[in-house]
Amino acid sequence: MDMKIDKNKTGLTFGFLISFLHLVWSVLVAFGLAQVWLNFVLGIHMVSAPIIVLPFDLITALGLIVVTFVVGYGFGWMMAFFWNKCFK
Repeated sequence: MDMKIDKNKTGLTFGFLISFLHLVWSVLVAFGLAQVWLNFVLGIHMVSAPIIVLPFDLITALGLIVVTFVVGYGFGWMMAFFWNKCFK
């Protein structure tokens, strides 16, 4: 049974997943819902921290999405690389 996984496909999967989550975050910021969500998430963790969501900026949002895609791709690629090495 071949247990190899494709590094590129795994990288793309992780990259798209992580960048999609950050796209959702950017949409929440754009619609003014991010602070409410953040307060809710911190509250259910019984955490109080003075975190303030800044106003939406398209360039910053695009940068966030691109950077998280690259990091997600790299993580997925490395995970597949090490998986393939361990299960040769």
